[in-house]
Amino acid sequence: MKNITRQLVRSGKFMTGFIIFFSLLLLTIIYPIVNPGNPLAMIGFDSFIPPGTYFSLYDSVNPNTHTYTLRIPGADDARIQHLLSMDERESMRDWLVRDGVPESQIDIEDFERLLDLWWAHYAPDVRIEGMTIADRRFYQRLNRRVEGVFDIVDIHLYTLNHDTEEYEFQAAITSEDYIRLRDVVNVVRLPLGTDNFGMDMMRKLVAAIGTSLFIGLIAGSIATAIGLILGLIAGYVGGIVDEIIMFFSNLFTVIPGFVLLILIAYSIGQGGRSVIVIGIVIGLTAWVWTTRSVRSQVLSLRNRDHVNLSKLSGHSMPRIIIKDILPYIASYVVMAFILQISTAILAEAGLSMLGLGPRTTDVATLGLMMNWAMAYSAHLTGAWWAYYPVLLVIALISFSLNLMNTGLDQIFNPQLRD
Repeated sequence: MKNITRQLVRSGKFMTGFIIFFSLLLLTIIYPIVNPGNPLAMIGFDSFIPPGTYFSLYDSVNPNTHTYTLRIPGADDARIQHLLSMDERESMRDWLVRDGVPESQIDIEDFERLLDLWWAHYAPDVRIEGMTIADRRFYQRLNRRVEGVFDIVDIHLYTLNHDTEEYEFQAAITSEDYIRLRDVVNVVRLPLGTDNFGMDMMRKLVAAIGTSLFIGLIAGSIATAIGLILGLIAGYVGGIVDEIIMFFSNLFTVIPGFVLLILIAYSIGQGGRSVIVIGIVIGLTAWVWTTRSVRSQVLSLRNRDHVNLSKLSGHSMPRIIIKDILPYIASYVVMAFILQISTAILAEAGLSMLGLGPRTTDVATLGLMMNWAMAYSAHLTGAWWAYYPVLLVIALISFSLNLMNTGLDQIFNPQLRD
């Protein structure tokens, strides 16, 4: 055991996969403690809120909140540049080019230079050849927009006095007033924003990782147990028992496993598809290749000398299988179990993408999150945070498990051992 542990630690592939997988598993344990709450709680009302830190606007402008006067160099310029979008700057460049300004002299990234050219050449009453009335009015509105960005005025706050039914002055906010973020009472940090339901994507993603790993563990355990038992019996007993088991194995091989999984999940219905049920269904349809692989391993072991010696000693079949055969294929069973977990997670993701996953109101899974992102057109609205992190996590889980399996194979397979 000590020698195997030493080889595992020295295996770069196994340790890389183990670190990635363990980090994701640790995230599912620690993050809910640091940031508790219901993963499916709706904290937002707008569709797909971008990632960032959000604080209560009411608390930030409350007259009782202490403010500080700071004169930060370049603050006004940054504010003005932010008010004019790149599309508006490109429109300004188009007008200047049509007015005869060489395009090489116009740089929309150089905000001050662009404004100087605009003030020097633009005039609302100038009629450029080929420009329609609609275009002229558009540029007139754009000019008012440009002039408006320099109108930085103080904001006055008034409150309604219900006794006198009059508005009373409370405070004035200038462009030089700042507030420390720590002084704002209600601050929400959304590392991955929210989805279309207003749910915290990070909190839901962490919960989905745990749920998908749980489904993979259930399905992997069932599929590996069924495959191991049937493979041991078929390989050791042989004869008619082997033929019956292989008949059903061939039958499940002919029928595509994912198609069978879809039919079973659809027949169960939305109300009956819990996380455990989905895990069991996936496990009951994924045992075939484990059975065939274990059987082939047992066929090469059942006539070994130590097995024949146990038979001559009068040991029972269960004892021979458990004591003399199973230890020789234990490493292979562990590798099969790891691959079954990875396969089950991908199968759940595929089912949920088709709308046949667990009940959407109970939990979040990686597949359900992808289904929600597609259903509400996150890829069309530019809400990358709704699907890219999920894709990355699915890829990392699959990659880490397969990397661990490759590392184990190099350790236990003499032909691949370094």
